[in-house]
Amino acid sequence: MSADVAHIPVALDQCLDLLSPSLINKPKPYLIDATLGLAGHAKAALERFENLHLIGIDQDSSALKIAQENLAKYSNQITLLHTTFDQIELALVQASVSKVDGILFDLGVSSMQLDQIDRGFAYSQEAPLDMRMNQSAPLTAAKVVNTYSHGALAKIIQNYGEERFASKIAENIVKARSKGELKTTKELAQIVKDSIPAPARRSGGNPAKRTFQAIRIEVNQELAILERAIPAALNALAPNGRLVVMSYQSLEDRIVKQFFTQATKSMTPQALPVELPNSAPAYRLLFSGSAVADASEQESNPRSQSMRLRAIERLGE
Repeated sequence: MSADVAHIPVALDQCLDLLSPSLINKPKPYLIDATLGLAGHAKAALERFENLHLIGIDQDSSALKIAQENLAKYSNQITLLHTTFDQIELALVQASVSKVDGILFDLGVSSMQLDQIDRGFAYSQEAPLDMRMNQSAPLTAAKVVNTYSHGALAKIIQNYGEERFASKIAENIVKARSKGELKTTKELAQIVKDSIPAPARRSGGNPAKRTFQAIRIEVNQELAILERAIPAALNALAPNGRLVVMSYQSLEDRIVKQFFTQATKSMTPQALPVELPNSAPAYRLLFSGSAVADASEQESNPRSQSMRLRAIERLGE
C-alpha cells in the first residue's frame, strides 16, 4: 500500500471552516486529528493554518504509516500516536501540551480499510473474517461468530446493527458453525441473507450490511471507545477551542448528540429567571442539530451520503 492511495476526505471545507476561528491568529495552534486515517484532513489543515502543530491518532498501523508519508513535508509539525481515539490525554502528554485549540473525529471504517479486501470489512468480497482496525488486536470477527453464544450474538446484532431478524441470524450462525468453523465474509453474508425473509430483502440494500456493522463495532469496541472519547475531547479543549465530529450511522451520532446536549445544558433550574453561579454551560453548539455534506459532494463521494456532522465550542474563561 503506497502513499498514493486514492482518498477523498469527507466534508473537508466544512470541517476546516468550523475549526478555523480557533486555529487562526495564534502563534502555534494545536489540532488533534483523533482518527487520522490517510491524513487527508490533517494535510489540508497543515496547509491552511500557519504554524499549526498536528497531533494525529490512529489504531491502524498501515494507515499511520501512509499518513506519515503523506505528511513528510510537515514532519517537524506533527506528533503521531498508534492507539485508539479515546486516548486524548495520552496525546496531550506526547505533544507536551495541556490543552488544544481544535479536535476532529471522522468516525467509522475508512475507505482504505474497505478497499483492502483481506481486512474483511466488505460483505460483498470473499475475505477472512477479520474486521480489526488495529491489526494487532486479539479479537477478530471469526472469533465473535465462532465462539459467542446465541444470546450474545443476537444482542450484538440487534443493538449494534439495529437488525430485527437478529435472533434468527444468530441461530443460523450457531447452526452453521456446528458443522465447521466459519472463516469467510461470503459464508457469513450468505447465512445472513438466508435468515432474512425474501420480502424484507427487497429494500434497504445488502441484507448483510447491518450484521457486518454490528460485528465490526463489537470487534473494535467502537461505541465504548466513543463514549470515552467525547468527554475526553471536551475536557482537552482550550477556551474557545472547537470539537468537530463526523459520524456515519445513527448509534454513533446519538452518542455524540447526547454528550453535546449535556455539555451545553445549564444547571440552573428552568423556573429561575437568572443563571446561578457556576451553573452556566461551559460549551455552546456551533449550530443546531447536525449538518450533512452538500449535494455535489454526496454525488461525487458516496461515503459522504450518510455523514452527520456536529460541532461544539468551549466558551472563553
